[in-house]
Amino acid sequence: MLTYKAMYKFVGGGVHAEVLDFSGVVTCAENLPEAKRLLASALVDMAETCLLQGEPLPTPNPSCTHPEADLEEPIHLLLMAASRVNVVPEAAAA
Repeated sequence: MLTYKAMYKFVGGGVHAEVLDFSGVVTCAENLPEAKRLLASALVDMAETCLLQGEPLPTPNPSCTHPEADLEEPIHLLLMAASRVNVVPEAAAA
């Protein structure tokens, strides 16, 4: 699990959200719960894109901050590894 820093700023009619220590992870929404949901989704999408392109994930920086943030909190990225296994029935293999 990697823990990055999320920031939220209340702007006219909504909430701007971004992950401060993962460039490009940005979204906006009408309210804070929706902004949190969309930001988590954007973080997963950006992390998957980095990994698919063979790029390293940014190193989390817990000390980063944004002077205009109304709220800052940790946001967690959970990584899972898997392998593909094809199960072939015995009858089909014969």
